[in-house]
Amino acid sequence: MLGGVMVTAAAAANRMSYQAYLAAEEHAAEKHEWVNGEVFAMAGGTVEHARLQMAVGATLLAQLRGRPCVVLSSDARVRVGATGLSTYPDVSVVCGKVETAEPDPHGVLNPVVIVEVLSDGTEAYDRGEKFAHYRRLESLREYVLVSQRGPRIEVFRREEGGWTLHEWGPGETAHLASVDAALAVDEVYRDPLAP
Repeated sequence: MLGGVMVTAAAAANRMSYQAYLAAEEHAAEKHEWVNGEVFAMAGGTVEHARLQMAVGATLLAQLRGRPCVVLSSDARVRVGATGLSTYPDVSVVCGKVETAEPDPHGVLNPVVIVEVLSDGTEAYDRGEKFAHYRRLESLREYVLVSQRGPRIEVFRREEGGWTLHEWGPGETAHLASVDAALAVDEVYRDPLAP
């Protein structure tokens, strides 16, 4: 495992061009992250991860409806050209026009917001190395981390002096300034199936 991403035997043994990665990804049964020629299978998620991902995505979709923004699921690949990363964030938001990478018509270059639901296996990577990649996206204004351990939403916001951290817990509402949207922590974490 590298940074919370499972290393495939083929990736460990071989490097792969970006064009070969794109061709393989078209027919792959699972998603893979590409980092400067190395390919890593992305670990599957939990029911809680999927629930939180959908709760955030649905909330953003409802609030941004009618505005020039699109909310993308984890099926959308984000390409960080400056660092050589292609990956699948849990949720991303693009406003204005979707810009894609050459030669990858499905590699989004300009997300304004990226959301990652943290898990024990990926938290260190999502907070560290992956965030370092994401910070190189000129369009990115907010990086949202949603905890699986308890009701906590963190928003790293790009401001004049750099990136600042804003945190919200139970009874609070996280504000995404870049898209003027709000994530009520209690609603994101509300589980209608819980006893």
